[in-house]
Amino acid sequence: MTSKGTIDLVHLYPREMSIYGDLGNTRCLAQRIRRHGYDVRVHDHDPGATLPETPHLFMGGGGQDSGQSRVEDDLAVIADRLRDLVADGTPMIMICGMYQLFGNAFITVEGQELPGLGILDVTTRGNPTRMIGGIVLDTGLGEVVGFENHSGATVLGGGQSAFGTVRAGHGNNGTDRTEGAVTGHVIGSYLHGPILPANPRLADHLIARAAELATGRPFEPGDLDDAVADQARSRQVRRLLAA
Repeated sequence: MTSKGTIDLVHLYPREMSIYGDLGNTRCLAQRIRRHGYDVRVHDHDPGATLPETPHLFMGGGGQDSGQSRVEDDLAVIADRLRDLVADGTPMIMICGMYQLFGNAFITVEGQELPGLGILDVTTRGNPTRMIGGIVLDTGLGEVVGFENHSGATVLGGGQSAFGTVRAGHGNNGTDRTEGAVTGHVIGSYLHGPILPANPRLADHLIARAAELATGRPFEPGDLDDAVADQARSRQVRRLLAA
């Protein structure tokens, strides 16, 4: 089969920021890209490395506070490049710790402030109590399910759009029913699980934009069978809403 094009997928800090199954998001994206008929090059971006010349899609995962501290210096180096890519419409999904670092700041329980990129207008403060468990959201892409495990409580800025509304679970802070944040083609979320295999429509939303950037043409989806993922998601929704 002739390839429809090649997509460059970047996983930011896979060693420091990839816990609770987040590597599964990169594997899901790569596999679905191939199943849609495109080629994919996966780039692991470690501290000190150089970003590929033409990245089309980014994934970043969660990590402990120590992991966030270890990537801070490199993130500052590539910050302007990331902001330019965001302005150009490059799709990115940032989970948990990387979601926090794409915000304005993360303030630890001890009061240490880690500055963020400011791509998402959110601010996060660490808490001694963790927010853990299954979660169901209403989003612009339909129902989304996952598993959250975070102590950071995130507050959206006045004009910042949430990724979704919490139907079951905690979300950004356990009080305002918001979860995650969306700016342009950038999505930040606390959902592990990992989120993309459980929600293939979300994965394809990111891939569609990446394919457009990579080829200069509209996305040409393949005929994928997501029945198993759909059944698993529906089962989790029923279980959590009935709890």
